[in-house]
Amino acid sequence: MPIVVNLDVVLAQRKMKGKTLAAEVGITEQNLSLLRTGKVKGVRFSTLEKICEVLNCQPGDILEYVGEGGSDSSEAGAP
Repeated sequence: MPIVVNLDVVLAQRKMKGKTLAAEVGITEQNLSLLRTGKVKGVRFSTLEKICEVLNCQPGDILEYVGEGGSDSSEAGAP
């Protein structure tokens, strides 16, 4: 999948449990689990905004684009 969800990494850096994040954001633990594993087809901007607010991070800290070859976009097309 070209989009990788790094939510677990950010949660670990903040020493926060998923259960706590789900409660503060206002989503179910099951929906948060689906997001963490990348099994969702989309996420609402309002949900992403709340997650970033609670974790004090940027959307790019949570979501990463990885090209087909497995390298991130900064390496793609480099001479």
